[in-house]
Amino acid sequence: MSFTLTALPRAAGLDFDDIIDVRSPSEFAEDHIPGAINLPALSDEERAQVGTIYVQQDRFLARKIGAAMVSRNVAAHLDGPLTDRDGSWRPLVYCWRGGQRSGSVATIFEQIGWRVAKLEGGYKAYRRLVADRLYDQPLKLRVILIDGGTGTGKTQLLDHLAAKGAQVIDLEGLANHRGSNFGGWPDGQPAQKMFESRLARALANIDPARPVFVESESNAIGRVLLPPSLWAAMGTAEVIGLRAPIPARARFLTTTYPDLTADADLLRDRIEKLRNYQPGQRITDWHVLAETGDYTALAEGLIEHHYDPRYRRPDGSNRIDIGVVEMTSVDDAALDRAADKVIALAG
Repeated sequence: MSFTLTALPRAAGLDFDDIIDVRSPSEFAEDHIPGAINLPALSDEERAQVGTIYVQQDRFLARKIGAAMVSRNVAAHLDGPLTDRDGSWRPLVYCWRGGQRSGSVATIFEQIGWRVAKLEGGYKAYRRLVADRLYDQPLKLRVILIDGGTGTGKTQLLDHLAAKGAQVIDLEGLANHRGSNFGGWPDGQPAQKMFESRLARALANIDPARPVFVESESNAIGRVLLPPSLWAAMGTAEVIGLRAPIPARARFLTTTYPDLTADADLLRDRIEKLRNYQPGQRITDWHVLAETGDYTALAEGLIEHHYDPRYRRPDGSNRIDIGVVEMTSVDDAALDRAADKVIALAG
């Protein structure tokens, strides 16, 4: 049985017990349908070997060797991850374009007695839907940006908004990056396609009749780029600003970057990366503050001399300011109160 994907999957996913991606591990790591599990028909090495034989030697031999490899791999999956699946199991299987790999696996599953469906067009069909949503179609959502200097708790405010029932998209969470030179997480960022899959799924669950709150960002978060439809919507969005004194913002930053305060070498490296933007003596002073553990003073210096001057919104923006929320401190209680005010300003 074939299955045609006509829309991007929502949070509830598709009406199958499991979505099985039978592509190689490297293909799966770059991007996959949200919620899919990887049970490769061929490993990366096997796929390369079969492809080489197919191109350089003999197509029949490549298919024969590939079939043997797929059979062994499927047997391992049946004895391993699938050992507890009973006769009522309904999987959806896909590969790159709905061809031989997913067809081979689906045939074996069918012979066992499972009601298996093969995704028509494979991953490529899914990717076309993502590209259409993020590159080809206007967003048509009421986007409200949360703007504010570094250390005003914009990302954490989104959590409070969501807890109060508001619609939010946490771009930094999807990108696994805090959006600055100091913002990378040790486990790295997703590939661009994976980020887009996460974003497309988040958008699929947004009610267009209600506003969606998004943190104000540049068009790049770390090394991933915001796709055109979202960036265009953000360019003309309504904006609510968060304001707080620099000392309060600095204290907040010391609690939100524990990976840096716990790793002296990492912090030293991040400070060094600012050398092209700051006077040499200032860089030296910041190194001293880091080495002596005066992280609050370091954060104040970074806010005053680096973040606020560099990330101030340029003149000529088409965004529409609809209000400002002033905070005297940046902590959980203050952000919860700020969320109420943000919702009131959004109307």
